[in-house]
Amino acid sequence: MKPYLRAQMERYALRLSELEFLLSREDIMKDMAQFLALSREHTDVAAVASRWQRWQQRAADLDAGQEMLKSATDDADMTGMAQEEIDSAGAEMAQIETELQRMLLPKDPDDARNAFIEIRAGTGGDESALFAGDLARMYMRYCDRRGWRAEFISESPSELGGYKEVVIRIEGDNVYGALKFESGGHRVQRVPATETQGRIHTSACTVAVLAEPDEAQAIQINPSDLRIDTFRASGAGGQHINKTDSAVRITHIPTGIVAECQDGRSQHSNKAQALRVLTARIQEKERSERAAKDAAERKSLIGSGDRSDRIRTYNFPQGRLTDHRINLTLYKLLIIMEGDLDDVVQALQAYEAAQQLAELEMGS
Repeated sequence: MKPYLRAQMERYALRLSELEFLLSREDIMKDMAQFLALSREHTDVAAVASRWQRWQQRAADLDAGQEMLKSATDDADMTGMAQEEIDSAGAEMAQIETELQRMLLPKDPDDARNAFIEIRAGTGGDESALFAGDLARMYMRYCDRRGWRAEFISESPSELGGYKEVVIRIEGDNVYGALKFESGGHRVQRVPATETQGRIHTSACTVAVLAEPDEAQAIQINPSDLRIDTFRASGAGGQHINKTDSAVRITHIPTGIVAECQDGRSQHSNKAQALRVLTARIQEKERSERAAKDAAERKSLIGSGDRSDRIRTYNFPQGRLTDHRINLTLYKLLIIMEGDLDDVVQALQAYEAAQQLAELEMGS
């Protein structure tokens, strides 16, 4: 085992003992928040310690097998048994070491959060708006596959279908961790429905994925920095949504960031939802600024955080999806557009893990 990993394992074993002592104290239950935090940490640390213990057991088996091999020079059966034990122990130890490296990777605390997906039509006119609608449908179907709950927060339909802009809130397990790499420019190449001569057009949309802030940890916004406007909602929603000024638009004056919600049944619910989106956008602005600063020091999977970066191309004539950040090409575009994003999401997550492992080893 690599020295830096062994040192980490020893620290985890020590921390596990500390956590078990802290959780055994009678007064710990008086502070439920601290108890829950320690319990969650204990679960994570115990999982790592368990794999470390198994590695040590197999290391002992490997040593025993090597001793057996030395003393069994004239016994073919014993030699075979010893070699089998050596091979088995060595293979499992290598597997456990890989698992431990992944378990030790730094976790983004936002990965477990719910998220907002914002899709905006870009270059390409009506075809771009239609593609924005296709992307919204793709993400909604992916949410269905994952068992997540998705709802439209605001939408600005285009005349021929699709959206000029749409915001979707997604609730479920590890939503942001799965979707955060969708942020960026999405380019489509296909023959538009309005094209009479069969020519392939290229258009684009931008996607931004924002972690929904934890209300307890969200940034505090001064109410005097907000301008709140109400207006009559448009689009789908039945009679009620078009008869009252229930839609809400909130502007954060210092930054100029705007959020609106019109799909709720009341002005109160729309205001609360718009404020969540606004807070998420302000926090994402701060995150992007930090990412841009960090990018000057090290290469990042999501680049500078500039939403205009082209990250992916959807080529319909060839049935091909290409993610340019990791050189991933899949010839199953129609299936992906039906919400089968697993191969794309998992490839991006694996690439991020590989980058983190490389950085971890360089810094050890």
